[in-house]
Amino acid sequence: MSSALKSANRLWQSPASGALQYALVMAGLVWLTIEGAAGMGYNWQWYQIPRYFYRVIDEELIWGPLATGLVITIEISLYSMLLTLALGLLTALLRMSNSLSGQVLARVYLETIRNTPMLVQIYVFYFVIAPVVGIDRFWTGVLCLGLFEGSFASEIIRAGINSVPRGQWEAASSVGLSRFASYRYVVLPQAIPLMLPPMTGVLINLIKHSSIVSVIAVFELTTEGRNIIADTYMAFEVWLTVAGIYLVLTVSLSIFVGYLERRLRQPT
Repeated sequence: MSSALKSANRLWQSPASGALQYALVMAGLVWLTIEGAAGMGYNWQWYQIPRYFYRVIDEELIWGPLATGLVITIEISLYSMLLTLALGLLTALLRMSNSLSGQVLARVYLETIRNTPMLVQIYVFYFVIAPVVGIDRFWTGVLCLGLFEGSFASEIIRAGINSVPRGQWEAASSVGLSRFASYRYVVLPQAIPLMLPPMTGVLINLIKHSSIVSVIAVFELTTEGRNIIADTYMAFEVWLTVAGIYLVLTVSLSIFVGYLERRLRQPT
């Protein structure tokens, strides 16, 4: 019996079983959506969705609002990722430094950002700080996303650095490496593979949270979807399409980071 349970557990945790479970869950969600729409007497208009990605007029390709919104979403996500990683690393180094002012600054940043809603932060930046500094709504959204996700990334980076054995620091110091060189050549190469799984979650959340910048009228994917629904009332088709696009983005990022993690863990 024990052997049978172990075999069943291995089968349940296999990649094929995981894919099957995912497919069943998605099929169930699709079925619930179709049944719910049927109960409402909803008239599906999927044939209209492609025109919101692109149209060909007089042999000229015209990109639709969903395509342009997707480009803006990708741009916001990429810039925010770079800011997230930079702020996360800087904050982690400040917290581990011997500078009291640096530690206080890092702690104030973390406690302020992590204990206030992101929506409130966006409104404060857009209506109070952005007019004073003179930045537009796009960069306001990037700054808010980077600051918010950077506070979580900093703890992941700090934990990854602290997980490197103390002997590695001592070895780097004994061969005459500076503190910067120790981080670059000894500590971070060992810490990064440990950071990748939780950091992937932060970056995936960043992509999903990018939709919140629609509240300040940044014309990214969610805003364009809302505008299309306001004009056509195709709520089911548009939101399912937008959700599918976000799913493709996040799954692609997960696959890429998984590949990168395997490469980094391979012995050289």
